[in-house]
Amino acid sequence: MLISGRFNMDEDFQHQDITEDMLTKINEIISSNRNKSGSSITVLRECQNIVGYLPVELIDYVSKGLNISSSELFGIASFYSLFSMVPKGKNIIRVCLGTACYVKGIKEVLERIGNQYKIKEKGTTPDRRFSLETVRCLGACGLAPVMVVNQDIYGAMSSDRVLDVLDRYK
Repeated sequence: MLISGRFNMDEDFQHQDITEDMLTKINEIISSNRNKSGSSITVLRECQNIVGYLPVELIDYVSKGLNISSSELFGIASFYSLFSMVPKGKNIIRVCLGTACYVKGIKEVLERIGNQYKIKEKGTTPDRRFSLETVRCLGACGLAPVMVVNQDIYGAMSSDRVLDVLDRYK
């Protein structure tokens, strides 16, 4: 709803992962970008930074605030890989499946992570501690096999060592 040129919190909007404080910040983002042409990606990115992902209900809420169709915002959110419409874990594990890493045993590392945390590729643990992604190459072939957790790079990764590394991330 628009009040004196400013987008204000919709009393009916509720989502289990979005607190009142988050919604206040989201409303500020919508207000400051409401009349800016081409601001959709910026608004979605900033909202995702607040919530951690873009639930469909939030996309609908933002579309009303920006006066843009939900389908247009959904198209943007589903097209660009930087957006996620499913909850992500607090810690993002990226496992390299490039040739050097694969030959040196990254498959066993990936299996160990999956078995220990009951997580599949592109999945998130129920407690949202970890999300697991695979990438084609991390550009660190000399360190193969390689895994990245958040921004931390781990080379010469093994299935014996991986659980000790992941235990550091709570």
